[in-house]
Amino acid sequence: MSATPETRVLRTAVQVGGESASYLTVERDGPVVLLLHGTYWSRVWLPVLGRLAQAGLRPVAVDLPGLGRSGGELTLETAAVPALAEWVARFTAALKVSGPVAVAGHDIGGGVAQHLLARGRLEVSRLALVDSVTYDSWPVPSVARFRDPEAAAATTADEFLAARRRVVAAALAGAATEERIADYLAPWSAARVRRSWMAMAGAADSRYTRDLVPALRRSATPKLLVWGEDDGFQKVEYAERFASEIPQTTLVRVPRAGHIPMENAPGRVARTLADFFTA
Repeated sequence: MSATPETRVLRTAVQVGGESASYLTVERDGPVVLLLHGTYWSRVWLPVLGRLAQAGLRPVAVDLPGLGRSGGELTLETAAVPALAEWVARFTAALKVSGPVAVAGHDIGGGVAQHLLARGRLEVSRLALVDSVTYDSWPVPSVARFRDPEAAAATTADEFLAARRRVVAAALAGAATEERIADYLAPWSAARVRRSWMAMAGAADSRYTRDLVPALRRSATPKLLVWGEDDGFQKVEYAERFASEIPQTTLVRVPRAGHIPMENAPGRVARTLADFFTA
């Protein structure tokens, strides 16, 4: 798996709690940047990994437990944002990363990243949120429908995959191709991963971000928001509100980009993140 001719992205794993924690990285020396996904998987970060490495960083895009290529299976309890933040702290320890670490989060992964900073579960040096959940912006309807246990249990594999196909195509916006959509959908062919995703959907609750606002307002940690202006899932208005209310926050809008701007404008997103994390 490669990102650019100059770098090679590798998939590797460490053990966390007796299960394999899979992650994408570029093996090089440099400060670690921890990259967290939400209702997708580490694939969302692939377009920018090589460029971040070229900037002197060591990017680590992990698959949360039960999702992507990681082992295990999420439950309603372990899929909640605070529990995922605890797991990320254990994953970071398993990597033997010491000292402050830079963190970027996309989608619900941004909620996990905010929790790591606001609740001190990790010593976060800089925080970047990319089209992240904030305030009461979530769960969006395509996720909220699975909060009903009966609806989740009655959903067949074909129905699940069809629903996720529609969401992925919309999230990719202008970058959507059949090959790319299929790549995003691949892990959900496994029943265990589908169940984990529905557990994450069932545990989705905006109180996990709303409750963090007072601590975020007190935080002096530098924060960056990178947002696709055409995101139909996490509206840019939420990013504008966050930037106006939370100190040390800069908002960078990405024109003609949807919910996964790493796919629509990989060069710009990577440069923005790299400049922020190497400042």
